[in-house]
Amino acid sequence: MNLRPFLRALQAPSPPHTFNPWRDVDPSTDLPANAPAERVARLTAHLNIRARFVLIGEASGYQGCKVSGIPFTSERLILEGDIPRVTTQAARLSSRPRPWSEPSATTVWGTLHDLGIADQTVLWNAFAWHPHRPGNPHTNRTPTPAERAAGLPLLSAALALFPEAQVLAVGRQAQFALEQLGVAATALRHPSMGGATQFRQQLRAALRRSNSQ
Repeated sequence: MNLRPFLRALQAPSPPHTFNPWRDVDPSTDLPANAPAERVARLTAHLNIRARFVLIGEASGYQGCKVSGIPFTSERLILEGDIPRVTTQAARLSSRPRPWSEPSATTVWGTLHDLGIADQTVLWNAFAWHPHRPGNPHTNRTPTPAERAAGLPLLSAALALFPEAQVLAVGRQAQFALEQLGVAATALRHPSMGGATQFRQQLRAALRRSNSQ
């Protein structure tokens, strides 16, 4: 798989009031100056697979992809060895005393491992970058309509890497973006805001349907 064109596109400047994990440095939390390059390396390892499933979320979060470089993935999960193909020997990327942990990431990867498909799944976001409130990178916000539109080419490019994979939309924002691209996707409840149980149930049901085909 040739990931270079996709990664080059990913490292282009992102819109205002967003953080590009694979280009930008956050001096308030990034430990090494080469944090973006390290995040690219982790993402490359994550994408280096002939995926059976692609889960699409909404946007990068400040407790997850902003630090780790992988959607729905926290620094803690990488260090604990829960992310296939990503080495646990990788150095920490944040200066936070305790590694960053994201509840949704824990739910998603825990479910993937429970269902036995963690090593067959790629995670991505409808809006690749991290949208935050102006001046406060340690916040999350919903991408604006203009930002969502700006993110569609990267979403399309990511999906093109895995033409044989089943696409699942995690949350309404992801579902809406995929509809705009004309991509058929199985809708899943986002695990945040009390949706973890429904997310697990719906993903399990989607796997049963896939196995019966």
